[in-house]
Amino acid sequence: MKRLLTATALLLATTGLASAEGELQLYNWGNYTNPDLLAKFEKETGIKVTVTDYDSNDAALAKVEAGGHGFDLVVPSANYVPIWVEKGLIQELDMSKLANHGNIAPEWMDVAWDPGRKFTVPWQWGTTGIAVNTKIYGGDINTSNVFLNVPDELKGKINVVPEMNDIINLAIFWAGGEPCTEDKEVLKKVRDALVAAKPDWLSMDYGATEHLSNGDWAASVNWNGSTMRVRLATNGDVQYGYPVEGYPIWMDSVALLKDAQNVDEAYKFLDFIALPENAALISAFARYANGIAGSEEFMPDDMKDAPEVVIPEQFKASGHFLPTCSPQAQEYITAIWTELQK
Repeated sequence: MKRLLTATALLLATTGLASAEGELQLYNWGNYTNPDLLAKFEKETGIKVTVTDYDSNDAALAKVEAGGHGFDLVVPSANYVPIWVEKGLIQELDMSKLANHGNIAPEWMDVAWDPGRKFTVPWQWGTTGIAVNTKIYGGDINTSNVFLNVPDELKGKINVVPEMNDIINLAIFWAGGEPCTEDKEVLKKVRDALVAAKPDWLSMDYGATEHLSNGDWAASVNWNGSTMRVRLATNGDVQYGYPVEGYPIWMDSVALLKDAQNVDEAYKFLDFIALPENAALISAFARYANGIAGSEEFMPDDMKDAPEVVIPEQFKASGHFLPTCSPQAQEYITAIWTELQK
């Protein structure tokens, strides 16, 4: 999901979304695609890739569902993949065109949201937690109280990313509920806590990598890979917290759109990113783990034991994959989110 921090498109081809031999249109999260990966792909295949950014799962879904988009590949989060399948927006993959499909790590192959990986190829996976400048705040960062009961040192200095499912479910875990709960008592506690906390927030925005690095924000609900980039930029001042009450684990995967125009090119890209050395290139840029076996040996050394990438043992049990919510649960979540935006 995620993991977007800007909305600047990475263009390695002529502008405009058009079908043409040797071109590919990738619709992906912002600041999430390694230019070196695209350059390598173009050099090896002659195919030029244009990347168009989006900032949320809902925005991507709405854009494609509206039609006339011209994209070939999209990168939805795990809990959204079943929605794309149900709506008929992505197509089942032809495994005869994916020689490297077997490189998908066993733990990421038979996943609940895409059993047998019939529709998607892994891109990256990670967590949603709390990034805090520990020079400003020296208290416990492994709790959602950092943004739900904002410490005095962080009042007016903390950002909350406007990613509905992550934020609402962090609050649900904090309130003792299960993801996608329909329990009205839990949801009322979530709603009340978020509304009460909002006046202590500086903003609800993306761009954490930049704003935490340059000191605009002292803390933010953020994603792990983005926070690792900030830690490196701030010489360790910004640290990543795993809320003990519970935090989301997510995976973003690449899917072939039903109305893709550059299908052969899309299959070449899907097979390309399933090679370990290329999956490692994806991770090296955005600083998230990937789902391709054997990529570890090609990863940057500073990622192999990074606390943002390798979840510390004491926090593993607190992580939860977000399921695809029922229509009723999604309605409750959306209602809370709408009220929070007022």
